[in-house]
Amino acid sequence: MRRVAVAGGTGVVGRHVVDVLREHGHQPVVLSRRDGVDVRTGAGLPAALDGVDAVVDVSNVVTLRRSVAERFFSDVSRTLLDAGRQAGARHHVALSIVGIDDVDIGYYAGKRAQERVVLAGDRTSVLRATQFHEFAEQVVERAAGPVRLVPRMRVQPVAAREVAEALVDLALGDPVGRAPDLGGPEPHDLVDLARRVVAARGSRRRVAPLPVPGAAGRAMASGALLPGPGVRQARTTFDRWLAGTG
Repeated sequence: MRRVAVAGGTGVVGRHVVDVLREHGHQPVVLSRRDGVDVRTGAGLPAALDGVDAVVDVSNVVTLRRSVAERFFSDVSRTLLDAGRQAGARHHVALSIVGIDDVDIGYYAGKRAQERVVLAGDRTSVLRATQFHEFAEQVVERAAGPVRLVPRMRVQPVAAREVAEALVDLALGDPVGRAPDLGGPEPHDLVDLARRVVAARGSRRRVAPLPVPGAAGRAMASGALLPGPGVRQARTTFDRWLAGTG
């Protein structure tokens, strides 16, 4: 049995990481403020990481502001790397996003900053995955008004459970630096997925496409966030995921 810390262990992917670890007989340690741990400042980390074999970072901040995203992801990565090193953890694994080099928005700048910090260290791995199946519903819920505006975006969504399985496999193995990208089985238009989610939930909300201005918008609409050659392809389709969520 191994002891593995999970930063962001209560989030969309983090909950699955915790479940997968337990199913394989390992001991997950959820790093959260609720448990007295602040992954940004390091408060409570030394005690939480005692005896930890690996750290999986799936922490997140919801923002489009470049400065906020870069500061958050860089601070958290440095704090976790330093604390993990002092605790004797042999591996640090971070989750990132496919296509962030080609879409220049603030959040993706933060993920690029995170990758630079993580990969500059030793005993580290980074997994880039495409957007999760849950992403379409998140976009709809965050929008306001009777008509939900959804960005024009080509996506190849992946099940959060399969992302978690890949992260656990990485964490239990040897550091690899950049791991092969992980993508879903099928490309889609995000607007179409949002409409299907709304219909499946029995909602009367309307979904309308929102063209994102500038180079970033054109890149997202044309498929810059789709995985390239050599991607590791997941199994669960969006239809299967949607049917299973009720």
